[in-house]
Amino acid sequence: MSLEKMNPIAGYPVLKTTSSVLARELRRAVRANKKMTLFFANTNFVVQCRYLLERMRSDSVMIVNDGVGMDIAAFLFSSEKFNENLNGTDFIPYFFSESNRSMRVFMLGSKPEVLIKAAHHLRNVLGQTVVGACDGYAGLKTPAGELIETINSAQAEVVLVALGNPIQEEWILANRELLDANLVVGVGALFDFWSGDKQRAPLFVQRTKLEWLYRLCLEPRRLVRRYTVDIMRFILLCRKYRGDV
Repeated sequence: MSLEKMNPIAGYPVLKTTSSVLARELRRAVRANKKMTLFFANTNFVVQCRYLLERMRSDSVMIVNDGVGMDIAAFLFSSEKFNENLNGTDFIPYFFSESNRSMRVFMLGSKPEVLIKAAHHLRNVLGQTVVGACDGYAGLKTPAGELIETINSAQAEVVLVALGNPIQEEWILANRELLDANLVVGVGALFDFWSGDKQRAPLFVQRTKLEWLYRLCLEPRRLVRRYTVDIMRFILLCRKYRGDV
């Protein structure tokens, strides 16, 4: 199996692939010293990142499907089916576990106390080399040029950016060419899960594709708009830009 582009979802060039194939291609890019960017597209991504779409249409940018909303859109508007749900919370640990060596990782985003715990998890549980970290609050107020220089001086191979949609995507696209890292990934709430600040849904809930409902029950005030108004906006965008490339 290879990387295959689906019919676009709301105009986004989303790939149809599996964890093993995607991980293999990304490891190959790192070995070849190529620059790649990875985004996980869920319904919120599609709605919030619309103004960044043209900048995402690049051979060096990979967009993969995240969540049941993308499955529904693929079926309704493309008559296709994704091979696998490729959310960052599951894929990033898989990617590191399948690598035959420790990678040099820089972590950007989240609260300072969350970032410290997440870095401990990445280092001691996943066995990666954390070469630097910058929180998404006071730390991110560092001038962009200085932060880029810090990341490059650390010789990071992978940069994980956890600033949420669409801030993380905007930051990545604005600074990608200046970053020497081979792989830059927008990872959303991943650091919160690694730190234990937020809990994943039980496995049986994940398997029934109801993790979104579990998160909504835990954080109704923050997520209710995402799973009501924004879902309607997502469906309308999929219909409006059906077939757009």
